[in-house]
Amino acid sequence: MKLILVGLGKMGGQIAKRLIESGHDVVAVDPNPAAVTAAAEFGAIASMSRIDAVSKFNGERIVVWLMIPAAYVNDEIAEWCKVLPDEAILIDGGNTDFRETKKHALLASKRNIHFLDIGVSGGIMGLANGFSMMGGGDGAAYEMITPILDALSAPRGGHAYFGEVGSGHYVKMVHNAIEYGMMEALAEGYQMLREGPYKDLDLAQAGEVWQKASVIESTLNELATEIMHEDKTLASASGYVAESGEARWTLEEAERAHITLPAIQAAFDVRLASEKGDVSYTTKLLAELRNKFGGHPLNTNG
Repeated sequence: MKLILVGLGKMGGQIAKRLIESGHDVVAVDPNPAAVTAAAEFGAIASMSRIDAVSKFNGERIVVWLMIPAAYVNDEIAEWCKVLPDEAILIDGGNTDFRETKKHALLASKRNIHFLDIGVSGGIMGLANGFSMMGGGDGAAYEMITPILDALSAPRGGHAYFGEVGSGHYVKMVHNAIEYGMMEALAEGYQMLREGPYKDLDLAQAGEVWQKASVIESTLNELATEIMHEDKTLASASGYVAESGEARWTLEEAERAHITLPAIQAAFDVRLASEKGDVSYTTKLLAELRNKFGGHPLNTNG
């Protein structure tokens, strides 16, 4: 298949590369010319404007996949809806608030554009491992792009369709809120190993044995173990940990539904406190983990 990929950042660039390696054609669009040039070097079709990207199609159904920060999604969808022809497929693959997603789908439908919300997990390891994708929106469009999703999920990832508009972003939102809680528990545990009654415990060794069929074996613990091998002092991290929205949206929805989420709330509060300077070994490890799986900055908001 052929698609336009908008956003060639940490995950978008890897998605483009994976699709090209799988035999798909990718028209690469990004406001950063260097990112477009880099994508062209591994086989993407370079484009620096929406109209130019659309012109790269000759009768094929146009598919546009957005991999951009949530702050830019409103404007970007509005602009693409102005230039896409009828029956095009527009996919929001970022971490957008599912409540906003419903508005985006309505805008697309007015232009006779098929809309999908597909939350993507896998971080910067997705190129090697495959991505996990959670889809909602136009079911017929989802079936049409299945070859793309199959290529992105191989060898260890997967994808599933969850139903009406917003459901894909909702499932991804909850996934990310769970991630907050899991990361917080791991980071607190490693701090207990480091600062508890037994001095000079080998934190990397503990992580390694936990990865051998224990009940907390996980990708996150595997990354924590790598971090402990590299520098258990975590000297490179300030301890500032950004909250990126998904846990906040989950907590807002939980309050509306009268559901209590104490673990996720506590993890969220730790991040808010770190942004005000309340840092510790735990928050330093949280920052290191975010850097490991997502390439997020160690010492700044992002």
